[in-house]
Amino acid sequence: MLICMGILVRRVIMRYIYEMHCHTGCTSRCGRVAPEEIVRLYKEKGYNGIVVTDHYSPMTFIPNWNPQKQVDFYLEGYRRMKAAADDDFTVLLGMELRHYADGNDYLIYGITEEFLYNAGNLMMCGMKKMRKFCDENGFLLYQAHPYRPYITRKGVKYLDGIEVYNGKCSEKENEKSLLLAEKFGKLKIGGSDFHVVKNLAKGGIITEKAIKTNYDLVQILKNEDFTIVKS
Repeated sequence: MLICMGILVRRVIMRYIYEMHCHTGCTSRCGRVAPEEIVRLYKEKGYNGIVVTDHYSPMTFIPNWNPQKQVDFYLEGYRRMKAAADDDFTVLLGMELRHYADGNDYLIYGITEEFLYNAGNLMMCGMKKMRKFCDENGFLLYQAHPYRPYITRKGVKYLDGIEVYNGKCSEKENEKSLLLAEKFGKLKIGGSDFHVVKNLAKGGIITEKAIKTNYDLVQILKNEDFTIVKS
């Protein structure tokens, strides 16, 4: 609220809601909802956009790596979702990456199609290489749901942040994730981890600034200029 020359002026603060962890049924093997339906469902819930973080893991792709075919397949969910959205609903490309070496999952924000076509097989990257390509391209790297039973907390020094709220994790797991982020001074993020309809709108972020591009997203995440949605 502002007072200008004796006149009371109400300042309207806009609020925008974005899903930060979402899997499509056509790319992630564990996803069960078509990209077009995901857009419809999230718009009904009042969200303004989604970062598509389909699994990029040994379970996603067929054997015998072929960059062109594999990346085309990987991008299908994102491309279909983007095509289904209108100008008032933002769809950005993200990733949930898992290496061959272990069962850890990492959320990457700011990623682009061009990068994927030129990067080769990212499942072969260790933590150091992952950190290097994120730095070189302006991406942000978060460990997803770090306290699920099969996850280990290694290489925290290479991370930008931690997913401190996951809509599919227990309250105890999320509390431990928050403590981990605070202990190491890491950025924080939250998301629904959408795979099926019951996961709908269980997390995300609320901002006062609209997110339209990867640049917008990365700046807001770096500045932690948001509130985490918790169901």
